[in-house]
Amino acid sequence: MAAPSLSSALSSLSLSASSRFSLLPSPQHTVSLLFAKPQHRPSLLCAKCKPSDDIDTSFFDNLNPQDDIDFNPPEPPEGFVAPPSFDDAPLETEEEIAAAYEELYGPAFSGVSVLGNDVFETDALVKKDTGFGSGGKKEKVRDGFEERVVQVRRVTKVVKGGKQLRFRAVVIVGDKKGQVGVGVGKAKEVVAAVQKSAINARRNIIKVPMTKYSTFPHRSDGDYGAAKVMLRPASPGTGVIAGGAVRIVLEMAGVENALGKQLGSNNALNNARAAVIAVQKMKQFREVAQERGIPMEELWK
Repeated sequence: MAAPSLSSALSSLSLSASSRFSLLPSPQHTVSLLFAKPQHRPSLLCAKCKPSDDIDTSFFDNLNPQDDIDFNPPEPPEGFVAPPSFDDAPLETEEEIAAAYEELYGPAFSGVSVLGNDVFETDALVKKDTGFGSGGKKEKVRDGFEERVVQVRRVTKVVKGGKQLRFRAVVIVGDKKGQVGVGVGKAKEVVAAVQKSAINARRNIIKVPMTKYSTFPHRSDGDYGAAKVMLRPASPGTGVIAGGAVRIVLEMAGVENALGKQLGSNNALNNARAAVIAVQKMKQFREVAQERGIPMEELWK
């Protein structure tokens, strides 16, 4: 009796262990999973795909999609003039394009500076002849200033491989209405050096005080380096009595009656800058009266 009871206990234990600790599903469960019927679940898309009763589709009931449908647009009213085509419109000029650009994005910088400030205008207004075969020539900016070349010299720079030859130009610009400037520039070509010095001179514009007789209000002296310049007012009809770079500075400023004298160095650049410093020391009568806090009539008492 003990043997059958022991064998039955072991068989029951093995069956329970296999069913409890087996990781794979039994064959009965596998067959049931393969042939099981899918459960019916309501789909949300079907509810959206159903046609709505509010939409009127009676127009398409008697319509065959394969038939040709004649399109009859309404007739235009009397006096109607069709607008011109986009391709038939006249081409816009550069000025119109520049005005439209500035209206949308504001003025653009053209790369030119006048009176120490940048000129904000589109590049289409300042035409530049650049590109292959143009020779690098640029159209002068018409800002009312005249240019006068005072000096062009060859300068060299000693480097390890030899000497580098360049040109230095001194240019004086002025509007002959009381504004004048002195500039200097260096480049490998003379034309480029003159253009750079003209731009530099426009960045260093000063105001020259003058009386109604186109002369200085008082005497003044100025020095720059080893150069010293004396400026004196003159009576009407005297003219400009000066020489060298000082005379060019006074003429470009619009001074008609004045006396000038160069003392010391004969360097054109230093004398021109000394004349500019002497002019900057001058003051008008109204400026002196305003500083003293008295009317102008009391200055001659």
